[in-house]
Amino acid sequence: MNRAFSRKKDKTWMHTPEALSKHYIPYSAKFLGSTEVEQPKGTEVVRDAVRKLKFARHIKKSEGQKTPKVELQISIYGVKILDPKTKEVQHNCQLHRISFCADDKTDKRIFTFICKDSESNKHLCYVFDSEKCAEEITLTIGQAFDLAYRKFLESGGKDVETRKQIAGLQKRIQELETENMELKNKVQDLENQLRITQVNSSPSSTPTRNGTQPPPVPSRSAEIKRDLFGAEPFDPFSCGAGDFPPDIQSKLDEMQEGFKMGLTLEGTVFCLDPLDSRC
Repeated sequence: MNRAFSRKKDKTWMHTPEALSKHYIPYSAKFLGSTEVEQPKGTEVVRDAVRKLKFARHIKKSEGQKTPKVELQISIYGVKILDPKTKEVQHNCQLHRISFCADDKTDKRIFTFICKDSESNKHLCYVFDSEKCAEEITLTIGQAFDLAYRKFLESGGKDVETRKQIAGLQKRIQELETENMELKNKVQDLENQLRITQVNSSPSSTPTRNGTQPPPVPSRSAEIKRDLFGAEPFDPFSCGAGDFPPDIQSKLDEMQEGFKMGLTLEGTVFCLDPLDSRC
C-alpha cells in the first residue's frame, strides 16, 4: 500500500496514541453545514464548498438563525458530530472515508474535510468554525487516520488484497472446471453414441435377452472433479474461510480502498482568498 496520508514535515502529532485509540479527543465548533462536491480531494474543491456554505450561513444569519454548535469526537473509529447538549450523533464519518482535510491560514477558525457518504457514496464537504483551533483539529484527524491505518494493517488488513487476488483466481479456476466438465460430458455422450452405432452395425451383434441394447458406459461424473491440469479443485479458503464471511470481507475491501486512497492534510497551505498575497 502507499503511504496513508501526507502532511507537512514540520508538524508533529499532538496527542498520545492511547488517547485516540482507547478514548477520543473532543472539540467544540460551529457547524456551517455540508455540501456535495465532485472530487474527493483538492484545495479548489473545498474552497468553493466553503464559499457556498458561508454564503448560505450569512443568509440564515440575516434571517435571525444562529450557526449551530456541535461537539466533535475524534478517535481511530472516526469523527463524530454530536449535539453538545443531548449528545445525539448527527453524523458519523469513518476515517477511511475521509480523503481530504484542510484549514484556512487566513482565517484560523475555519477547517473542513471531505468524506464519502456511506449510503449515497457521494463526496460531502463538511465545514466548521472552530475558534482558532482549526489547525489542531486538522492534525488530530490526521493522527487518528494514521493510527487507524496502522491498526487496520495489524488486524489483518494487509491480507485483504492477497485474499481478493486469490478469490479472483479461485473464481476463474471454478469457471474452467465447469467448462472442462461440460466438455467431458459432451465427449462421453459422443463415446456412447459411437459405441451404440458400432454395436448396431456389427454383423455379429445380437440383441440381448429382453431385446434392448447393451447399457451405456457409466458416466464419469461420479469421478473426482479435477481441473485442466489433472489437479483437484483449488480451495485457498479451506483453512480460514470462516475468518472473513462475505459481509465482513466487503467491509474490509471498502476500508482497504479508503486507506489506499489516503488522507491529504493541507494544513497551513490552504487559503480561501486567491487574491491574498500570502497564499
